[in-house]
Amino acid sequence: MSPRAIGWAAGAAAAALVAAGAVTYAVADSGSGDGKAAPSTPSADSADAGFARDMAVHHQQAVEMSYIVRDRTKNEDVRRLAYDIAQTQANQRGMLLGWLDLWELPKVSADPPMTWMGMGGMVTAKDGSLMPGMATDTQMRKLGTLNGKQAEIFYLQLMTNHHKGGIHMAEGCVAKCTVGVEKRLAQGMVDAQQSELQVMAGMLKERGAGPLS
Repeated sequence: MSPRAIGWAAGAAAAALVAAGAVTYAVADSGSGDGKAAPSTPSADSADAGFARDMAVHHQQAVEMSYIVRDRTKNEDVRRLAYDIAQTQANQRGMLLGWLDLWELPKVSADPPMTWMGMGGMVTAKDGSLMPGMATDTQMRKLGTLNGKQAEIFYLQLMTNHHKGGIHMAEGCVAKCTVGVEKRLAQGMVDAQQSELQVMAGMLKERGAGPLS
């Protein structure tokens, strides 16, 4: 195994340990964060469960995109951004799935994505894009064919849209979720991804490009 691969494996292992700790912490933190008690176990159709399921899927694609671009460019700035996004979102995904296990709730639902936000009938899956901001299967395949600057630009464009969709969903959890630690995680996602959007806008500008139309 190369030193770079060892580093990524070590990072993934560390993320798994942090996620495990967050799952354990959730046992003792089921409050809403506003001083009101919340049910210790959310229902399967709650915003808490819906957000955990949907954001886990949303995050998985971001991790996949980041691993793809890591191997398609040698630019250290883009590789560092991709590494940070992959590790952060893999960690958060572990927390979300861990909470569903903790609550003994299914990780999949027959309801359309984002039903918990009142958008179940408004979200139409298209070419593998299950939720707003997600790349299509065609776009994912295209990313895997590009190299260098072209790969960097397309990744930044796709991830910009991805973050915008993720922020919208996380804001929904901040408004609707009842488990305090999950609400705080969602707010952290909003803050971090808004910051990354500014970074990516600058990186696109440096490359003479802008967001996808």
